[in-house]
Amino acid sequence: MPRTADHAERRSQLIAALVRVAARDGLHAVTMRSVAAEAGVSLRLVQYYFDTKAQLVHAALRHLEAQSNQRWAARLADQPDPVEPRVVVEAFLAEALPTDEPSRVFHTVWTSYAVLAMTDPDLAAQPFVDGPNHLEAQLAQLLRRAQDQGRIPADRNPAIEAARLLMVTHGLGTSILVGRHTPDAAQAVLRYHLDRLFPPA
Repeated sequence: MPRTADHAERRSQLIAALVRVAARDGLHAVTMRSVAAEAGVSLRLVQYYFDTKAQLVHAALRHLEAQSNQRWAARLADQPDPVEPRVVVEAFLAEALPTDEPSRVFHTVWTSYAVLAMTDPDLAAQPFVDGPNHLEAQLAQLLRRAQDQGRIPADRNPAIEAARLLMVTHGLGTSILVGRHTPDAAQAVLRYHLDRLFPPA
């Protein structure tokens, strides 16, 4: 019997192959067969680990989300402890912008998934919005903590502010991908909103 570690390694290999195909050719071009070819394995092996393309793509999204969280933590690693609430939130939102290759791939795959799920019942059946819902709740918690520390005015609603900031960030991310805004311009817009949420001490 293969060891559990072998199974995890094989799943990671297939997920990485899907991400490469999606980044290169677009998520619409991803098939179980194309992932098998990219990974250098048989179609039967891909089907052993993932029953459907939708399950494979959803696993890839979870993998990309985990990597994004790791990069967010890395952005804060050199900050003095305790980290200022605004710095935490700004790093959180900056990671959501496609400003380098890893974040660009994540944004492209997730946006493509959302568009395809509108017409593909198999993709829509996967709980792909769980990731953004978790991010919004996480951001709201950060803002609530900042409010408790007096960094955000008491009359602001952390849940609504979190939803607003994520909507702005997602829109800016798409704008970067299609070339309407540069990463620097998008980050300036984010700072504009954060300046109004976090007044000067």
